[in-house]
Amino acid sequence: MAEISRNNTGLAGEYFVAAELYRRGWSVGMTIGNAKAVDVFAEKEDIMVQIQVKSIYKRAHSGWPMMNDRVKKDCIYIFVNLNADIMDKPDYYICTSEEALDAIDQYTTRGIVTLGKMKKSGCKDQWDKLSVQSKAVKKLRK
Repeated sequence: MAEISRNNTGLAGEYFVAAELYRRGWSVGMTIGNAKAVDVFAEKEDIMVQIQVKSIYKRAHSGWPMMNDRVKKDCIYIFVNLNADIMDKPDYYICTSEEALDAIDQYTTRGIVTLGKMKKSGCKDQWDKLSVQSKAVKKLRK
């Protein structure tokens, strides 16, 4: 199987996330790489959530590059493993900003969220976090 570029990996992850959100009744707006901190806006029942999507191409990749100082508060982070090496459906790990920050192994010049850590996190397919997170943010802003 041919490798795909980093840009295409990112876009594929964003489109897969958008498809899952549509399937679950959310309205979706995508920034298509034009916004640094937010990839997807999702709205449902008068609540809106900002989503950052991080994607890897295959299981052999150890994780998603991510720096502590780039984590945006009140944002949902969805880590996508496209599983392209085994041509299986993608795996989704849905995290709050706090969970994403806790998952980062930060080094001097780089940070990473490992696939192994995500598999143990209990975040796999936790799509309900979008509603919970956005309702909490909405209450804080009232």
